[in-house]
Amino acid sequence: MRAIMLAAGIGKRLFGGQETALPKVLLEFEGTSLLERHLTILKDIGVQDLTLVVGYRQELLRQAVARLGAENFVRFVENPDFLKGPILSLWLARNVLDGASDVLFMDADVLYPASMMKRLAARPGTVFLMDRDFVPGDEPVKLCLKDGAIVEFGKSLPPGLAFDAVGEWPGFAKFGPAESIKMVEALRPYIERGALELPYEPAMRDMMLADPTVFAIEDVSGLPWIEIDFPEDLERARTTILPKIRAL
Repeated sequence: MRAIMLAAGIGKRLFGGQETALPKVLLEFEGTSLLERHLTILKDIGVQDLTLVVGYRQELLRQAVARLGAENFVRFVENPDFLKGPILSLWLARNVLDGASDVLFMDADVLYPASMMKRLAARPGTVFLMDRDFVPGDEPVKLCLKDGAIVEFGKSLPPGLAFDAVGEWPGFAKFGPAESIKMVEALRPYIERGALELPYEPAMRDMMLADPTVFAIEDVSGLPWIEIDFPEDLERARTTILPKIRAL
């Protein structure tokens, strides 16, 4: 099993566009960066290597990996156009999605307990995490299910959509070999038409809805986690989420 993590962005909503801000994956919690936490968890669950897509202040990430002694575990892929959408970052890491093994997909800016990743990795096939305990709004990426199958995926839902369960996607998934190849093909038309400002979720949605039956859901409701996009997220991560993770 291999892993892809997207860490090229500038964190504009968190830092207000400060050009001296750290990459979000280097944010520290009790002296340990998100990056170090990710690496510890991935190694613990037996991941072979991590492809880290970098862009903004990438030299800091390379230095951090060296300090952690993880040069043989982390493979860097550079996104020179990191101000564009994350769909480009995922496309640049497409060589990992070659169908040779399972691939974990990860956003870099999430604080979470190790048990969340262990549960994802342990499930066979292609799996998306889902948390039913979320606050509705425009920000959460939502997974909608009907009779256990995915019927919608994204931040906005079409009017009149019929579903019997909905939850937030924490930004982690595991692609089986066949779906890894399909992920690349789902990305391709967006890249070829120059839709580089987009997130990657529309391409994932296209792949999911083409054959919803192959996608399993791991319900992680009740586990403490947070995606750090805004200053209030960072405050909540430190004061609320981290103590809950420690308690586990």
